[in-house]
Amino acid sequence: MSVVFHKKPTSVIHTSASKPSSPMNAMLIVKPIIVLLCLALGIFLLLNWQSILQGLDKNPIRAYALTHQTRFTTDADIRGALTKEPALKGYFGQDIQEVKQKLLNIPWVKEVTARKMYPDRLSITLLEHTPVAIWNSHSLLSEQGVVFSLPKDRFNSRGLPILFGPDEQGKVVLEAWTKIKRDLETRQLGLRSVSMDNRGAWIILLDNGVELRLGRGDWLPKIDRFVTIFPEIDIPEGKMLTYVDLRYEYGAAVGFINK
Repeated sequence: MSVVFHKKPTSVIHTSASKPSSPMNAMLIVKPIIVLLCLALGIFLLLNWQSILQGLDKNPIRAYALTHQTRFTTDADIRGALTKEPALKGYFGQDIQEVKQKLLNIPWVKEVTARKMYPDRLSITLLEHTPVAIWNSHSLLSEQGVVFSLPKDRFNSRGLPILFGPDEQGKVVLEAWTKIKRDLETRQLGLRSVSMDNRGAWIILLDNGVELRLGRGDWLPKIDRFVTIFPEIDIPEGKMLTYVDLRYEYGAAVGFINK
């Protein structure tokens, strides 16, 4: 007689302790940490990038190359400007705007273009002011009406127009010179200098040494009045005409000096 045993089906109960950890659950924890580390690294680099790059500089900038020949500026001028404080840094640490400002401090330099060349050089382009007139006896005036100075041994100013006036009116006085000179030439008169005072009053000096005091306003009718009365001026013996004051509505006042 045989006995048959029937095995009962068994059931397995899964608990949280018995489950293996899911890769997805681990990523949920690790991913925010990675993001925070990347963010911290980015902030650190943002705040310290300049110091980090400066650390890569082995030498300060110590040479330069001019892109073209200059008329007034010498190597000594450029080196003198670049060696002023603050001292030049290396390729990564040097602010190029600082270099430009140093060169713009040279009185006759108009514009500067500069760029860094690895590892320790500068490429420099200088544009200089062009003198077109003598200004207030001791300075020069550019064609843009900018007042500047030059060492006397680098430029011969002989033959330039002689102008006087407030520095901020340089362009106005230069334009007046051109117009007055043209007006005088049509009347067979030559011009030596033009002057404007702080009130905007004009005085011109003719090439014959006579000063015309024109005052403010339109000078052309006053010049015409001078041309009309000049032949009629009776100059005393031993005297010479020094000025004609045309600021009056009619006529003029004259002045004489001894010869």
